Amino acid sequence: MTSYGSYRPIRLSPQRRSLARVLAKDSPLRRLDWIMILAALTLSLGSSLLVWSATRGRDSLTHGDPQYFLYRHLTNLLIGLVLCGTVITIGNRRVRTAVPVVYVAVLLMLAAVLSPLGSTINGAHSWIQFGGGFSIQPAEFAKLGIVLGMALLLSARVDAGEREMPSDRSVLQALGLAGVPIGIVLLMPDVGSVMVMAVIILGILLASGAANRWVFGLLVAGTAGSIAVWQLGILSKYQIDRFAAFANPALDPSGVGYNTAQARIAIGSGGLTGMGLFHGTQTIGQFVPEQQTDFVFSVAGEELGFVGGIALIGLLGVVLWRACRIARQATDLFGTVVCAGVISWFAFQAFENIGMNLGIMPVAGIPLPFVSYGGSSMFAVWIAVGLLQSVRSQRPIGI
Repeated sequence: MTSYGSYRPIRLSPQRRSLARVLAKDSPLRRLDWIMILAALTLSLGSSLLVWSATRGRDSLTHGDPQYFLYRHLTNLLIGLVLCGTVITIGNRRVRTAVPVVYVAVLLMLAAVLSPLGSTINGAHSWIQFGGGFSIQPAEFAKLGIVLGMALLLSARVDAGEREMPSDRSVLQALGLAGVPIGIVLLMPDVGSVMVMAVIILGILLASGAANRWVFGLLVAGTAGSIAVWQLGILSKYQIDRFAAFANPALDPSGVGYNTAQARIAIGSGGLTGMGLFHGTQTIGQFVPEQQTDFVFSVAGEELGFVGGIALIGLLGVVLWRACRIARQATDLFGTVVCAGVISWFAFQAFENIGMNLGIMPVAGIPLPFVSYGGSSMFAVWIAVGLLQSVRSQRPIGI
């Protein structure tokens, strides 16, 4: 006979106890910005179809395997997600203590590019080539080094309660720290990455509360530096030609202006809803060079149309919106500056990449975050997402 008055405690299995902890109110997973993560993941997964469409018929690139770039893109994404999860698990405070190690590692990778280990791909001496077709582009990780290094220097005394804003000495040290990797990247020369780094530095200075004279001085120095680079002949001929073609699109439409001209034709032919995935005539005809990397937006424009292009831009906007929200809620200046650096990085790089597809920005070899094919870019942007999430995880639950 059953006794309804007696109480027998329910014993959960170890698996169910783990699930209960995940669902608990104080679970670390509740501190993550899932809207940002899902938007970025949708971009990366959706872009795998664009990369596949752009490369499946190019036997010279795929070695006869139509799924070659699809599988590699998904593998890069998986590695990027693991790196993102690792950064989140480490936590913002321990990331902060590891910044000097990260910065030195970045400098060593950049120096390796200028050594016999470096290799030239598509006219840019910016890569380290390994066996099995694997290569990395250290300039992508240099962006992370600049963001973290400047954040550490600018926030040290402010977060310790010694000052209300970064001192001139801290700003000067931070600019010197950023100047070293920029100088090495400029020697490659990788002008596109230098442009992104300059915007990152500007965004960080604005967010850190540094005196306005530093922002003005940076703008003046940037203008003077651009003129000096041009006059000293640091740029390669093809880079100069790209800027000339941007200034005058009719200068050489079948030569240096060919990429942009074909990308604009592809986007324009997509109309409102596009020709359908895998049915773009420009893409099938292989008229747009580097369509899986620099010009991947042209695939979206041609095959998914205006609607698809706007959806892609909208997802990027969601990532930036949530990053701005995390920056506002950051509990210390270090977190705020890290967020500002990542926001500047993503925003400018997306604007430049889409702009060069549309012909409103010069071709600079900059990938579209989360979308373009490339391991180094995918790893770097997902590490950056991990940094944003680790900053958010510091704030109290409910904010």
